[in-house]
Amino acid sequence: MQLQIKASGHGLAEALAEEVANGLTQPLTLRLHDRMEPLEATWRALERENGLSLHQSYDWCRAWVETHGCPLLVVEGVCDGRTQFILPFEIVRQGPLRTARFIASDFSNINTGLYSETFRASSPSSQKLHRALGDIRAALAGACDILLFERVPLDWRGRESPFADLPSVLNQNASFQLELFESFERTLEQINAKRRRKRARSSERRLAALGGHEHVVAEAGAEARALLDLFFHQKAARFEAMGLPDVFRDERTRDFFRRLVSAPAANGDYLLQLHALRLKGEHDGHIAAITGLSRKGDHVICQFGSIDDSVAADASPGDYLFHIAIEKLCEEGVRLFDFGIGDQLYKRSWCPIETAQHDLFWPVTLAGRAAATMHRAKAATKRLIKQNPQVYSFVQRLRYGKAEVATAGGEAD
Repeated sequence: MQLQIKASGHGLAEALAEEVANGLTQPLTLRLHDRMEPLEATWRALERENGLSLHQSYDWCRAWVETHGCPLLVVEGVCDGRTQFILPFEIVRQGPLRTARFIASDFSNINTGLYSETFRASSPSSQKLHRALGDIRAALAGACDILLFERVPLDWRGRESPFADLPSVLNQNASFQLELFESFERTLEQINAKRRRKRARSSERRLAALGGHEHVVAEAGAEARALLDLFFHQKAARFEAMGLPDVFRDERTRDFFRRLVSAPAANGDYLLQLHALRLKGEHDGHIAAITGLSRKGDHVICQFGSIDDSVAADASPGDYLFHIAIEKLCEEGVRLFDFGIGDQLYKRSWCPIETAQHDLFWPVTLAGRAAATMHRAKAATKRLIKQNPQVYSFVQRLRYGKAEVATAGGEAD
């Protein structure tokens, strides 16, 4: 967002404070786009805000669009002569129903949309948004039946979402976070430091008995792509053992992640950085665990992880990799480590923070209203099923036709 600096000599901070205090004075107008490129400069300006999701950043969305070739609906909100928000959707068809979802929603751990602080802080912003959506309903109907904002925290890092007043339903999955401090010891105190240190020492001893280990942070490019391909192999084997479908099987999705790990870091941020635990000694070169991390400002998200416990299973390589990676991130100024969406025991062992996420929607057509009703019912049913481990396990067996599946708390669904 570009700020107008007044001739009185006010600095940037004073101008922003004055702009926020004055709020929005004109009606909100929505513009619809089917391409990203015309908005690039404005998009990149909005995404700089630390508290907004990496998953709506320009480069993340572009990587998905270029690998999947999906039709787009980018909603730009303009007020007082400035772009106040950008909502990047892709159009997904399910039979005759056209759903506008956040780009790459299946691989997003948290979504906020992109918006200016002025729009968020302006008290009548929700009224302006509802009115603007109503005014442009006919144009929206030409592109979709419903706007679906999935996995949105209504309150994130002390800031209420400016879209919180849209119709919504609680998502069946929460996300889990760990606050980081400059001191790793202080960080561990939130989650039973004594137990955590004991587990780490046990892992170190068992790895040392095999010849030792090293923490690998792959360089963007060929090294990262090779490690990513190994992750795909490890994860496919893990999914098969758990009786679950491989969500990374599609080659377009694999290409999407290859683009992310190939992107250079900028100002300390990175779209996807791979960390690995590599063994030495008699098993030299064996990769026991891999995790993929994304960083925006002081927020790091764990996008995925895998293990190969054919060697050193008793050393808990996946958990130990998180331990050494988080210690490193504390030193690098990260202040929130996000294990992402999905309730799993290892996340709860690390995370004292549980963040509820909601699915927001705006029906555009009669079909969209029916879809909104079905989405509410589906989310409520999934929440009930997931609260009962026995029922969840039974449903998974029915869904995938397997005699045995993982216990409840596996991959988010």
